[in-house]
Amino acid sequence: MRFFPLGDTAIVVEFGTVIGSDTHDQVRLLSLYLDEHPMYGMIEYVPAFTTVTVFYNPVLLRYSEAQKALESAAAQSLQMKLEGNVRTVDIPVCYGGSFGPDLEEVASHNELSLDEVVRIHSSGEYVVYLLGFAPGFPFLGGMSERISTPRRSTPRLAIPSGTVGIAGMQTGVYPIVTPGGWQLIGRTPVPLFRPDMNPPTLLRTGDSVRFLPITEEEYKKWEGHGTCISG
Repeated sequence: MRFFPLGDTAIVVEFGTVIGSDTHDQVRLLSLYLDEHPMYGMIEYVPAFTTVTVFYNPVLLRYSEAQKALESAAAQSLQMKLEGNVRTVDIPVCYGGSFGPDLEEVASHNELSLDEVVRIHSSGEYVVYLLGFAPGFPFLGGMSERISTPRRSTPRLAIPSGTVGIAGMQTGVYPIVTPGGWQLIGRTPVPLFRPDMNPPTLLRTGDSVRFLPITEEEYKKWEGHGTCISG
């Protein structure tokens, strides 16, 4: 575990340098601890793949005081246990066609058929490591190396909300219209960013995600009906 400054208003707590379940659990534990026991002067915290960055008010805390408080919080968090029940969120996806214009590129790159790419992608169970880049954008771990595909050489200027993409060994879902360079393989009718709700994001760190293949006709029926949260 390492502590180092990020400017003069934040401290980064690093639990490791390799993305994995053990490091992810430590990130979640510290996040949970800070939810329940926010340290004096803390403004917010930002969890990532292997780190938690804590922003604090430098008028109220010196760096040395903030680090000491964080060291204590991190030590206490490691004594906690994560809840046994993981929330599972099923997300319907219409693959290929206008919804997934890069599905053929992913298939060609990996010498697979379109159906094989869809089967492999939808048979996985993914972990939400973090939300970032755009409101509610989930960075998901657990994708099969068999469909790993590099980012596009030229990013698109506007990707429709709900679009499912692949970049290297990662997969994720664009929650809002935004530029992006991931390979687009499908789209979900389910909104991931819901600013009128609390919390405003469908997914949370630590969730388990499954993708359910649907037809274009089913896509239209799904619009506006939300998701199935299994547990």
